This record gives sequence, structure tokens and C-alpha cells, in this order.
Amino acid sequence: MKIENPNPIQWQFSERAQQLQSSFIREILKITQRPEIISFAGGLPSPATFPVERMKAAYDKVLTENGKVALQYGPTDGYAPLREWIAGSLSTEGSTILPEQILMTSGSQQALDLLGKVLIDEGSRVLVETPSYLGALQAFSVYRPEFKSVDTDEAGLVPSSLEGIAQGARMLYALPNFQNPTGRSLSVERRQELVETCARLGVPLIEDDPYGSLSYKGAPSPKMVAMNPDGVIYMGSFSKVLTPGIRLGYVCAPLPLVRRLELAKQAADLHTAQLTQMVVHEVVKDGFLDQHIPTIRQLYGDQCQVMLDAMQQHFPAGVSWTKPEGGMFIWVTLPQQIDAMKLLEQSLAARVAFVPGAPFYANDPATNTLRLSFVTVPPERIREGIAVLGKLIADML
Repeated sequence: MKIENPNPIQWQFSERAQQLQSSFIREILKITQRPEIISFAGGLPSPATFPVERMKAAYDKVLTENGKVALQYGPTDGYAPLREWIAGSLSTEGSTILPEQILMTSGSQQALDLLGKVLIDEGSRVLVETPSYLGALQAFSVYRPEFKSVDTDEAGLVPSSLEGIAQGARMLYALPNFQNPTGRSLSVERRQELVETCARLGVPLIEDDPYGSLSYKGAPSPKMVAMNPDGVIYMGSFSKVLTPGIRLGYVCAPLPLVRRLELAKQAADLHTAQLTQMVVHEVVKDGFLDQHIPTIRQLYGDQCQVMLDAMQQHFPAGVSWTKPEGGMFIWVTLPQQIDAMKLLEQSLAARVAFVPGAPFYANDPATNTLRLSFVTVPPERIREGIAVLGKLIADML
């Protein structure tokens, strides 16, 4: 007996499902898969940095020596040896992080979703930077918060601007290191001020730190979680230092919160893949990252400088941009009359892609901004693409 499928248009979706929107960046990436496109759009780590042989050896060892455990269900909070390693890496002389404070997640995007699920009710106030990470805005938007934009300047988030908007806020979401999308970093003084301000105002501070290890100078800034472990929720990921394909991230939080996050994760996926966690632990446990990360820093730093030099040569007067000291992104501010979306239409026709800045704003988007990523593009193609963009911008003035 053949059963006809119902017409999907007649199905009743939830209000939450009806408000879901695709990531603007993901939509652009569909276009940029064509090899003729010079793409500065994706926030993708360079495949040249992926430790393929090391990962292959780790998979072989784990499956050979402990395959039955690796292929079995695992605990929701994660593989204990890896959680212990993470706790140790986050601990400092004045601040000890316990393994029980670590929850493994299926990429940091799941961590964002779990935090939204546990901390946000409809209408809850959520504080975000201006601009902020698009993936976080997308994850939190599902829970229908009221976004309040925190002031920023050339040095990043301005802690004093919290005073008038923090009342009743459920969280402040921040990326202090080489922020996506701007590439800016907070000074040590601003980090301390931010931690103290959030503690005084009773606002949970989320420290999202996927890029902290990627300082071109090789000296990461102090983590805010070490300044106040009871008031800061730290998010980390192996995507930028190993490979994003393993989808492995983690949250470090005070015990009452991490237990709530664990319950939410049980309802979502039971646990993150045991095999993946065991392989990553095998890779990192003996100090591999200490040798591997400097090669990433060198590559990204060199390519960032190529892009900065090309922009200086080809971009017309009136255009400004950040000069990051780490990470993967440069933020460009165009003259006020230029709409980056219209520029994108022309640049795609000329086979160059970037991400317009407007989607990174929770409120009042600046339409004359854009984000450039340099890490997956060879130097000669960076120069070629920036020259094209510079000419297009000049023609729009």
C-alpha cells in the first residue's frame, strides 16, 4: 500500500522553527566553493595546518588498544582523561579548575546552544558586543532574547558601557582574543575591569576563546576565567588548533551551571562521540600542541601581513581596517555611503568573495563594514583579490 506524503506546506511548524534563519556566511560559502572564486569569506582554518598523519596514528592506536570502549556509548560530561587535561591547561597558579567543571560538547556551537537553552527565557536580556560572532547570535536567537549591544571602540568592548544596560541581563557574551569578526583583542586592564564589572552587576560572563592560542607573537593573553572562576563561563574548541571536522569543543563553568548544561546535553545528543574524544586526548596528552600551534601562528601571521600590505597598496583613502595580532580576521570600515551588500554583488561578479558586516550586529547594523579572512588563501591570490576589491571600492566613491 502506497502512502502519499503530506504536503509540507500544510504542516504546522512551531513558532521557533518559523523564525529560524540560515547563516549568511553558510549561504555565501555555497557560492565560494567554485575554484575560480577568491574567497575571503569563510572563517575556516587552513587545511595546511591539519595534522593528518598524527590524527591517523591516534585513531589506529585508540581502536587497536581500546576499540571496544571507544566505540561504545560514553558519559554525557565527556571522556575523563581529556577533561582532566583541559582542566589542567586552564588552571593557573592562583586558580585551579576541576575536571568536574568541564563539559565536552559537539563543537563550540553546541555549547552556545546549551547555554542559550539553560540561561535564556523568551524576552531575557542578553548583552553582546558590537559587532558580535554571527554563530552566537544565531544560536541565542532561537530562545528569543532581547539583545542589548555593548559599546565597543578600536580597543574592543568598553566595560563601563555595561552600567546602563546590565539590569536583569542573563549573560554577557564576549570574545576577548582576536574577535570574530573584528580581529580585536581586549587589553589585560579591560579584561580585569570587565570581570570585576560583571561580578559586581551579577551578570554571567561568557568568555568564548577559539582563537586565543593563535597570537602571532606567541604570548596568549590571560584568560578571564582565571580572574574569577565563579563568575566566568569559558568556552574552548579544538577546531582551530587541530581540525574542525572532529566537532569537539568544551565548556568550563561553575558546578551548578555545568550540571544544568549536562542535563540539557543529555536531552540533545546523550554524549559527544567517545572515539573522537579519546583520539584527541591521544594527540594532545604529550605536548603535541606546543610544537604544532607555532606553525599555525607563523602561517597565519605571514598571510595576515600579506593582506595588510595589499590593502595599504590598493584600498583608497577613506577606508580603514583593523590590524590584528592574531586569529583569522580583518574588519574593514568603508566610507559611509558604500553599502557592503552592493559591493558584494559586484565583487562576486569579479570572482572575489567576502562577508558583509551587517549580519554580525544584533542591533543597528553598520552597512558599510565587511569581514575578510586570509588564512585559506595563498599570498598571490590574496594580492590579486585585494587589488580587485580596492578597484571596486574606488569606483563606488
